[in-house]
Amino acid sequence: MQRFLEFIINHWILASLWIVIFIALIAYLQKKAGKTVGIHEATRLINQDDGVILDIRDKKVFDKGHIVNAINIPLAKLDERITELEKNKNNPLIVVCQMGHQSGDAVKKLEVKGYSQVSRMTGGMAEWQTQGLPLVL
Repeated sequence: MQRFLEFIINHWILASLWIVIFIALIAYLQKKAGKTVGIHEATRLINQDDGVILDIRDKKVFDKGHIVNAINIPLAKLDERITELEKNKNNPLIVVCQMGHQSGDAVKKLEVKGYSQVSRMTGGMAEWQTQGLPLVL
């Protein structure tokens, strides 16, 4: 640890540059993933603004438990089945995956197709279940 601190002190410009690059990388990855909403904001969008849940998990996982009225289109099939969402184009669309990591890819695809009110739910279904919110089995 002593040698590490000595290195940082002796090479403070290099260390500062690494910190700036790390912060920029985190900011880039968050922006790339699209707009995020938490569990409570997602439920508000569903209940008050006619929000629609798009669950991008595989059908087998979806059938084991999903949010009420969620539409299941696995991420791998989103491009070919995106027309199924056309009637909900003007509603807030909340994309959900298992942990919240894959939904960013779906958000970007939907934004390219003209969906302007699309966001991803942070924490995914894992967080939804942790909070004890209802599931359809």
